[in-house]
Amino acid sequence: MEKQHQPEAKRGTSRRQFLKTAGLTTAGALAADWARSARYAVAAPRVLGANDRIRIGVVGCGSQGMAHVRRFVEMVKNNEENIEVVAVCDVYQPRKDNAQKVAGGTAYHDYRQLLDEAKVDAVWVTTPEHWHAQIAVEAMEAGYDVYIEKPMTRHLDEATRVYKTALRTKQIVQVGSQGCANDKWRRAHELIQAGRIGKVVWSQTSYCRNSKGGEWNYPIDEGASPANLDWNAWLGPAPKVEFSKERYFRWRKYWDYSSGIASDLFPHRLHPLYLVLGAEFPTRVVSTGGIYVHFDREVPDTVHTVLDFPSGHTTVVAGSTCNELGLEDVVRGHKMNMFLGGDTIVLRPERIWADEVEEEQIKVPGPEDEIRALEKNFLQCVRTREQPYCNIDLAYNVQVAICLSEISYRESRVVGFDPQKLEVTRGSIPVIKPGTT
Repeated sequence: MEKQHQPEAKRGTSRRQFLKTAGLTTAGALAADWARSARYAVAAPRVLGANDRIRIGVVGCGSQGMAHVRRFVEMVKNNEENIEVVAVCDVYQPRKDNAQKVAGGTAYHDYRQLLDEAKVDAVWVTTPEHWHAQIAVEAMEAGYDVYIEKPMTRHLDEATRVYKTALRTKQIVQVGSQGCANDKWRRAHELIQAGRIGKVVWSQTSYCRNSKGGEWNYPIDEGASPANLDWNAWLGPAPKVEFSKERYFRWRKYWDYSSGIASDLFPHRLHPLYLVLGAEFPTRVVSTGGIYVHFDREVPDTVHTVLDFPSGHTTVVAGSTCNELGLEDVVRGHKMNMFLGGDTIVLRPERIWADEVEEEQIKVPGPEDEIRALEKNFLQCVRTREQPYCNIDLAYNVQVAICLSEISYRESRVVGFDPQKLEVTRGSIPVIKPGTT
C-alpha cells in the first residue's frame, strides 16, 4: 500500500515534468524541441491513380506493428489491395529483423532516414505513445499520409500540433480505433439527429478487463540489452532513465510513455461514442480512481471519468484492469434510451413516454474484421483524398477528452477546455448552457 502514497517525484514522472510534457505550463512546450528537427518543407501528397501501388512504411515493429505487417502481406497475397511494404523501422534489432523477414523491403534504424529515403505514400506509426506525435508530424511534413495507432498522442499539446499539421498539410490521418469501421455508430447518429430519442441527456460506456498477473505485464525478452536495443533512441522525447527491460516491454504501466487505461482502452469506446453523439470538446472533466490491486505500476488500475459537453449532456466512462464487469453502451434521451450492444440498436421508451413511442430494434451488421476494415478504409482514402472513419477532427476531439481525464486524475481537480485557445482551463469551471458557446 505504501507505493500508492509515495510522492509524485518518487513514483516516476515528477509533477514538474508532467506539467511540462503535458503542455500545461505552456501550450508550446515541445514546439521548440521539434523545431530543431523540422527538416522538411511541406510536400504535396503524391496523387495516386486507381491502379497505382500504395507504398507503405511501418515505424514500430512490436506486436501491433507486426499485426499490421502480416495483414498487409496477406492482402497482397490475396490480391485484395495494391500495396507494398517498402520499409520497416525499429530500434530493437530482433524486431527489425523479423519485420524485414516477413514484409521484405528495407529495414531502418532511424525513422528519419525512412522518411528521407523510402519514398513511401503512407506511414504506419505503431510505436509506444510517446513517439506518436513527433513521427506523425514529420511524416506529414514530408508529404506522407499517416495511420497512427491509438491514442493519437501522449500529451495534449502534442495532439494540438498533430491536428494543426494535418489541417495545414492536408494529409490524410487515421487513428487506429477499429470500432469506427462499424456502421452501427453512424446509423445511431442518424437516429439521434432525427430526434428519435428526444434530447440527449447522458451516455455511458466502459472498457473493463481483469488479469491475474496484472494488465500490460507482457513477456520480457531476456536477450534484450543495450547491444541490440537503442535505449536512448527509444526514449526519444521521454525523460532519460537507465536502461530497463521492464519499461521497454511493459511501457503502458509508466506515466512517461502512457496513461494506461485512459490512453489504451478509452479510445476504443470514446471514438465510436463520439460518432454517435457528434464530436465536441468537453467543458468540464473529472476523473477518479487509483491503484487498488496491482501495485507494480505507476498508472491506475481503475479510472472513472465524467465529461460534460456544451450541447448539454454528460458522458460517464468507466475503466478497470482488475474487474471486467463494465457498463453497457447506452445513450439516454429524455424520451427513449438507445442501447448499442452487439449488431443491434435498441430504442426503448422511457416509462412516461411509452404511450407515444414504441420500442424498436434496428439490426446493423458490422464488418467481420474491424481492424482490416479500418486499414482498407484508410488505403481507400489515400487514393480518393476523402476523410477516413477515424479522421483528424474526431481523433483530436477524443484525444482532448483522454488528456483531460489524465490531468484531472493526476491533479485531483476538475478541468475544462477552451475551444478557442485550445488550452486546458482550471479553477471555477462554469456550466455551459446549450446555445451559449
